[in-house]
Amino acid sequence: MTIATAERNKQNIADATYELLLEADSVPDPRHQACLDEVVLLNAPVARSIASRYRSKGVDADDLEQVAYLGLVKAANGYRLEASTAFLSYAVPTIRGELKRYFRDCAWTIRPPRRVQEMQGSIAAAEPELIQRLGHVPTDEETAEALGTDPSEVAEAASVRGCFSTLSLDAPGTSDGGTSLMDTVADAEDGYDLVENVHTLTPAVANLGERDKRILQLRFCNGFTQEEIGHELGVSQMQVSRLLRGILETLRTELAVQRGPSGG
Repeated sequence: MTIATAERNKQNIADATYELLLEADSVPDPRHQACLDEVVLLNAPVARSIASRYRSKGVDADDLEQVAYLGLVKAANGYRLEASTAFLSYAVPTIRGELKRYFRDCAWTIRPPRRVQEMQGSIAAAEPELIQRLGHVPTDEETAEALGTDPSEVAEAASVRGCFSTLSLDAPGTSDGGTSLMDTVADAEDGYDLVENVHTLTPAVANLGERDKRILQLRFCNGFTQEEIGHELGVSQMQVSRLLRGILETLRTELAVQRGPSGG
């Protein structure tokens, strides 16, 4: 299929979707519901495509597709013809929001504080409406204004996306299968207990450089190995190990200061 043919097909689906939504708006059930059902069927490939992008997070592909279809059904029922955005501009973030809500409620492996999970749910619920009203994906500031919160709260919720699945340390660490993930760890990191305290160290984390923040995100949120972080940043695994030790020591010192002499 050529690019021109694909574009024509997309436009045909968009036109058919609009006509069905227009008809659904002017007729009662059962034809009203039948039109919305046809909209869902026409746009089901979009839902499947979005679901496929979440398959690396440890959730069964069939479950992801079912959640994505649910988001598409919600979009078909919630779309307003008077909106200035096209149906897919509303449906795509609605589907993504449904998937994110599913991960928040059902698929956490590393569970962040409840307030962060709830913020993610609020963002996912508000995003489709904001996109329809603003005509673009909202910034952290725009989302925060709509939710009546601080942009840093929105940014924090976004920063822990992806903490859903874990790998066995016996899993292959390289493409040739000759080493395990455990083999790629240069040395022990005694700072994992600090992960539970990261959210109490927000000021200290905020004062870190962008590279240090990125290393923390890759290691503790995205689950990257030191070797993978090195590839991402263009440094050696041993350099990553030293950088991590320095970052964790900085956070440990800050935590000790916050707790005071009593350790409470």
